[in-house]
Formats: sequence, C-alpha cells, structure tokens
Amino acid sequence: RALCEGRHGICRSINYSFLPLFYLSLQRNVGSSQFKTIEDDLVSALVRSGCIPENHGEDMKKMSFQRCARTDKGVSAAGQIVSLKIWLIDDVLEKINNCLPSHIRILGLKRVTGGFSSKNKCDARTYFYMMPTFAFAHKDHDIQDETYRLSKETLERVNKLLACYRGTHNFHNFTSQKGPKDPSAKRYIMEMDCEEPFVREGMEFVVIKVKGQSFMMHQIRKMIGLVIAVVKGYAPESIMERSWGEEKVDIPKAPGLGLVLEKVHFEKYNRRFGNDGLHEPLEWTEEEEEITVFKEQHIYPTIINTEREEQSMMNWLSTLSIHDFNATSSGVQSNDPEGSDGCDNDSD
Repeated sequence: RALCEGRHGICRSINYSFLPLFYLSLQRNVGSSQFKTIEDDLVSALVRSGCIPENHGEDMKKMSFQRCARTDKGVSAAGQIVSLKIWLIDDVLEKINNCLPSHIRILGLKRVTGGFSSKNKCDARTYFYMMPTFAFAHKDHDIQDETYRLSKETLERVNKLLACYRGTHNFHNFTSQKGPKDPSAKRYIMEMDCEEPFVREGMEFVVIKVKGQSFMMHQIRKMIGLVIAVVKGYAPESIMERSWGEEKVDIPKAPGLGLVLEKVHFEKYNRRFGNDGLHEPLEWTEEEEEITVFKEQHIYPTIINTEREEQSMMNWLSTLSIHDFNATSSGVQSNDPEGSDGCDNDSD
C-alpha cells in the first residue's frame, strides 16, 4: 500500500486480497519458472498496467518491494500488504485489477514515507481460521459428522482455552527447529477467540481469530490443533501450561485449509505519520466492504467446498488418537502425517 517520492516512483503501500487456488506460495522467486506464485501475477500486472518499468519486475529490489507477512501454500489473504515504488497513473487501481485474475484483487493503495518497509513497520498480524464445528465434538459423547451443532457450553470452553494463549509464552513446541532456549520462540499474543457458529450448506462452521506481533511456521495451526485435542477429550487441559515449558510436547497440527491472513496492523506508524498532513494512516476502513465481499464470494466458498470434497478436517481428526499427549522430552516423536510442508505462515 505504499510508494516513494522521486523520478522513479512514489513509495506506496498496496492492500490486496488473494485466493491461492493455482499457486504453491505467495513469495516470488525471480529466475524460477517452475512454479508460479501470487507475486508473479501481481508484478506482471504492475508492469502491464504501466506502474513499474519492466526491469523493475525482473529485479524487485529496484522498486523496494517488501511484503508484510509471508503466507505459504494454501493460505488465503483478505488483507495482505506490500510496499513498493510505483509511478502514479490515472485510474491506477482499475488498471492493475484489469491485469489480474479475479482471485487476486487490489483493494487500495496509500502514500507512505520514504524508505518505508511494510514488514518492518508492521506491529501485528491478525489471522482467522475457519473450521467445521464437528472438530469440537467430544470423541466419546457426540456425533462426529456435519450434523453436529456446537453448544453454548462447548463454545465457552473453547474460548476459555484460547484465552490461555494471550500474553507472552515460549512457543518452541508450536513450531519446528526451535529449542526451548531460543529467544525467538517467545511470542506475544494479543487476542484469540472463537466467534459464534454459523451454518453454510448444511454444515456448521466457526471462525477463530488471533492477533499477535508475529507468528512462526506452524504456530497457529498447532495452537488450534492442541485446543481441539483438549476439547475432544484426547489431551488434558494441563497440557496447555506444560507446552510452554522446556520439555518437548507432542502437539498436533490442524489442517491448513481455513487459515487466512485477515489484516496487518501499523499502529506505531499511524501515530507518528498518520496525521502529519503528508501521509494517510495505514487503515483500510473504506475498503472493509470490498474485503467482506471478497471473503464471501471467494474465500468462504472455497474453504467450504474444499472441506466437503476433500474432508481435510475429518481425515485429520482420525489421526489424533496416534498422538501421545503424555510423552515428554526425548520420548516425543513426530506423529504428523502431513510432514513439515503444510500451508503455514512465518512472519519473522
């Protein structure tokens, strides 16, 4: 959402949404034509619309390109931000969107300070995870299919468990290749809660939202996976506190389907520059309606249809019984049937 002043362009911050239907990842790898990424299509549209010269598309450093948060294979975004230098042209949003496929939409762009980096200036990220409520059905007492409906009592218990994540904790058990002594494993979670359930096409869903300064690979999916294991009766509640200790704990990783980057936050930047008369605050209230439409028309239907066709949550739930939630330290082995290449984010 941003551009930089000068002959070669103005520093802008671009807010856009995407649905990763045909891509392996967001991040562009210049010189690699084996797999197309979302940024490949975005940069191509910027060139074809006349916003950047062709040589900037070939060398992204020339336009000071920076993404706010990385998303891996399968993760959608309702509000991703990139910063770059572009030329200001008439009808810029319309021209860029005309060069993009319908599952990628530029929602807005704003002028920012010179040298602005969307990644470094970002204070926090908000993700949501949309999932069928039958994932919370108790393994011994409840119906285990899409006819299940979440009770008020179970929703309250889910939110009680999610609230345990708030604050600063050592999340070394919620990612890979980080030990308990690694200071980067400590992360600050500002908010996490589960919203009221809703029914789509006969199946009930909920949306879990989490806001944090940054997230490590697999962290959100493991946070949700552990809560599911507790609510279903596979793991004791005490495992929540134990997972932040130094011992190794076996934590299941929920499916990647349903994980969406909803918005990114620039609160410190907005306080300093948002009302200086030269720059706008990096808030996107005017685009909220368009973001909601994109979610309703593209993101939600894709999650629902994919869950019906592939049954990723139902299949994953059948693996919970192979996890040893009482194992500690060296006794823990990986029981993740997906391996480590799921669709996660790492906002370091």
